[in-house]
Amino acid sequence: MTIEDYIVDHIDGEGELLSKLNRDAHVNLLRPRMISGHLQGRILKMLVRLHRPQRILEIGTYTGYATLCLAEALPEGAEIHTIEKDEEMEDFIWKQFNPSGLKDKIHLHIGDALEIIPRLEGNFDMVFIDADKRLYNEYYDLVFDKVNPGGIILADNTLWSGKVLEAPHSGDKQTIGILNFNEKIKQDTRIEKVILPLRDGLTIIYKLRTKN
Repeated sequence: MTIEDYIVDHIDGEGELLSKLNRDAHVNLLRPRMISGHLQGRILKMLVRLHRPQRILEIGTYTGYATLCLAEALPEGAEIHTIEKDEEMEDFIWKQFNPSGLKDKIHLHIGDALEIIPRLEGNFDMVFIDADKRLYNEYYDLVFDKVNPGGIILADNTLWSGKVLEAPHSGDKQTIGILNFNEKIKQDTRIEKVILPLRDGLTIIYKLRTKN
């Protein structure tokens, strides 16, 4: 038994729907490891429970696993907008959302997040970035002014399987993207931030109500 196995054995279960989603992804998809998974999913739900956002933006839906975890804890009247670039994932995603009892809280956008984000009206209390690692800086810049002061930005995979400790070769655009993002966040005085060594790294960014 690993430490993560022990943790998963002593926290809330993920439920039958998410467990089935996980199984379906491993059977039908090429990269099922990209799913947030049980532990991270419960952490995402807990962060929503604590922060009580009225509007969440998720960049990178993939299977909808994290979307459902975020939506589970949304307060009454709250909503989540989630963006998935791969249109071939749409049917798989709706097969997860439709039976969840949460679909009325979820707005799925299919297309390029760089084009969709500027068109979204209103601000958000929480943003979860889990899409193309090469574009993390661009996503961050696009959403920052849409995040309410006191809001939270979550960025997944910010330790990138430990590759952040290595000098990347010039063709490794994803590692370079993560390294550039981490450095950008480090230097940004408009926020407070912490990286959790959870799975592949999860950065929690708090947007200050007034600039330091």
